[in-house]
Amino acid sequence: MQAKHLLTLADLEPAEIDGLISLAIELKANRGAAEAKPLSGKTVAMIFSKSSTRTRVSFQVGIYELGGHSMFLDHGDLQLGRGETMSDTAKVMNRYVHAVVIRSKSHEGILEYARHATIPVINALTDRYHPCQLLADLQTIQECKGRLAGVRVAYLGDGANNMAQSWAVAAKLTGIQLTIGAPTGFYPDLDHVNTLAGSGSIRLTDDPFDAVAGADFIYTDVWVSMGFEAESEERIKKLTPYQVNEALVAHAGDAVRIMHCLPAKRGMEITSGVLDGPRAIIWDEAENRLHAQKAVLTQIMSNNGKK
Repeated sequence: MQAKHLLTLADLEPAEIDGLISLAIELKANRGAAEAKPLSGKTVAMIFSKSSTRTRVSFQVGIYELGGHSMFLDHGDLQLGRGETMSDTAKVMNRYVHAVVIRSKSHEGILEYARHATIPVINALTDRYHPCQLLADLQTIQECKGRLAGVRVAYLGDGANNMAQSWAVAAKLTGIQLTIGAPTGFYPDLDHVNTLAGSGSIRLTDDPFDAVAGADFIYTDVWVSMGFEAESEERIKKLTPYQVNEALVAHAGDAVRIMHCLPAKRGMEITSGVLDGPRAIIWDEAENRLHAQKAVLTQIMSNNGKK
């Protein structure tokens, strides 16, 4: 893993993604054994401007298990909340800690921070990309199928959000066959994705049943992400036909598996029957956040961390 920062998956080469997934699977298998402590004596700051369950807990546990110390810093408790710039904050944090994990409302904000950082910066979610979630998703698919290339993933719902954008980048880098089923106006910014990850085919359709036909995995996410609450009524109306429900899953075939990055709005983008059903691998996927992020921390700190 040669990138100093992990801001999108496009900061990684395909071979580096494969290496991280292999390391994550190894760390998962060996959890609780005599693990190496690559973060021993190191402090990782976590600057969050959005609420979090899985991201916060998995990073804090992972940093601890790798021998490091995590420092959780709410955006509102820092001088950032009073108008200090990201660049000034970065210049100070460079001198205190060994890496920074940022969960930001704005992708431009994390880019600005990274431009002034001399220590590794890890994107723990922005309004445009969520690379750590995607690494856990790819690990989960690898565990299920033994490969990534050629695997068919159908993404249903808001195809313009940060998860759909991240999936588009991931598909181009791994050879996954991605279909996005969404209404017109809810498609990813493929021009931006192509700039990051190169050209490649992402299939778009407004027919949810067409999207899932023959899929190995069906993936969905909440329809009303943080920051879009004012559009809630309109979004729900347009996205209701894309609910992952029993009829849609049955159309995909007996072997399909169901994924969701969580939190879920039961009865909205996914029914409880599907989320808790035998085809769901959602809880394995959530667990893998811990192992994938430990792999990222191990590699990024060993290659880039200051002493």
